[in-house]
Amino acid sequence: MSARSAALPIDGRRFLIVGGASLVGSTTADLLLARGAGRVVLFDNFSFGSRDAVRHLVDDQRVTIVSGDVMRLPDLLAATEGVDGVLHLAAMMTISMDRDPWAGLDVNVRGAQNVIEACVVRGVGKLVFASSNAVYGYGPGVAGDLVEDTPFHAAGAPPAAILYGASKIVGEQLCRQAHQKRGLDYVVLRYSTVYGERQHYRAANALYIVETHDRIKAGLRPRVIGDGAETKHFVYVGDLARANAMAFEADASDVAVNVSGPEPVTTLQLVELVCELTGTSLRPEHVAPEAGKVRLTSGGAFRIDHAAAERAIGWRPEVGMREGLRRLLAWRDQAGAPAAAAE
Repeated sequence: MSARSAALPIDGRRFLIVGGASLVGSTTADLLLARGAGRVVLFDNFSFGSRDAVRHLVDDQRVTIVSGDVMRLPDLLAATEGVDGVLHLAAMMTISMDRDPWAGLDVNVRGAQNVIEACVVRGVGKLVFASSNAVYGYGPGVAGDLVEDTPFHAAGAPPAAILYGASKIVGEQLCRQAHQKRGLDYVVLRYSTVYGERQHYRAANALYIVETHDRIKAGLRPRVIGDGAETKHFVYVGDLARANAMAFEADASDVAVNVSGPEPVTTLQLVELVCELTGTSLRPEHVAPEAGKVRLTSGGAFRIDHAAAERAIGWRPEVGMREGLRRLLAWRDQAGAPAAAAE
C-alpha cells in the first residue's frame, strides 16, 4: 500500500490565508488565483493588514475577505470550513514585539495554536506556516552558512528580536506536535526579510529600504547605521509567493526550510543600491544607532542556505536584489509613498 501523498494541487482547491491583507498575503493570493484556485479566503483583523493591499481582489468572485482575529478560535473555525489549504502569516514582528511583548507572544503563540487547532478540527489538507530566519537568533553568534539545524543565538541581540525568534520556534514546534499526534500535514517556511510592491513599515530590516527612499525623496542624505558592514538577507515577495504555492503543491510534510534571496547584502551596499536606482547625487552618511529604536544586528558575514527548500519543495529564488528593488521603488513612486519629514 503506497503512502498517502501530502501534495495539494492548487487548481480548483480552496485556500485560507490568515493575515491575508498583508504584503505576502495579497501577493500569494494573486498567484493562487492565477494558478486556478477555486476559492481564496483572506482572513485579517486589519490591525496591521491593509484593505488597500487587497482592493484589487474584491471584484474576483473567487475571493472572500473575512474580518476576524487569530485570538478567537470560533472566527478561525468558521473561516476554515470547507478549506483545503491554509497559509498562516498573521504575526507580530520585532518592532511590534518591542512595543507590546505581551500581545506579541499572545498572537504569535496562542494565535498559531488556534490556527493549528482549526486546521485539525476542519480536516484541512495542508498548513503552510510562515516562520522566520529569526529562529537562528541575532548577534555575534550568527555567522557562516545558516542551515536548518543551526542553533539559536541570543547573546548581544535586542530582547524584542529574541522574543520574536523564540515565538516562531514555538510556532514551528506546535506544527510538529500537531503532525505527530494528530496527523496534520504542514510545511514551515523560514522567511528572510520580505520586500516588494505594497511594502509596509513594520519589518525592521525593510526599514533600511523604505526609510532610505523616503529621505532621498525629501532631499535628505540617506543614513547608514554604524559602518554598514552588517549582513542582511532579503527575499522578493514574488519569490516568496511562489514558495508558498510550491509548499502546498509539493509532496512534503513535517519539514522546515529556509526561503531567502539569492545573495546577502550589507546595509551599506543596500543603501548605495537604493541611491543608484533613484539616480540621486546624495551620498549616505554614517550615524550612530538611535536610542530606543530597534535595529537587528548580526555579528558579521553570514549566508542563509536554501538548498533544503529546493530539495523539499523545488524552490529557489529567481529575483535578485537589484531587480527586486527596482520594482519596489517604481511601485512606491507610482503609489506616491510619503517622503520623510525634513529634519
